[in-house]
Amino acid sequence: MPLVRIDALKADRERLDALGRAVHEALVGTIGFPPDDRFQILTGHDGISGTLVYDDYLGVRRDDGIVFIAITMRSGRPAERKRALYRRIAELAEEYAGTAPRNVFITVTENESVDWSFGHGIAQYAP
Repeated sequence: MPLVRIDALKADRERLDALGRAVHEALVGTIGFPPDDRFQILTGHDGISGTLVYDDYLGVRRDDGIVFIAITMRSGRPAERKRALYRRIAELAEEYAGTAPRNVFITVTENESVDWSFGHGIAQYAP
């Protein structure tokens, strides 16, 4: 079960939906999550009341098309699958939302089974 947060500058509902679909399809295709395992927080920032701060870092030149994608999931995936995930998200974000791959910033945070509760105050994954 991944929890995905997507923050995009100057993104309308259509673009946010396209980005959400891109991330979900990449997670299903590269990591192997079930197709019905989708939990996302999609937020557009107008640049005035809600803004994103970014610099050109490590030689990557970004612009106002920036998208921050934060994925929280249980630990244990090998590095090569994560690299495949990053590539696929960038490809699909460009295809579905017109987002340049250089503007796709992704971070993964891993945790353990006991760190999840899907409702009722129960850690369903914990033994």
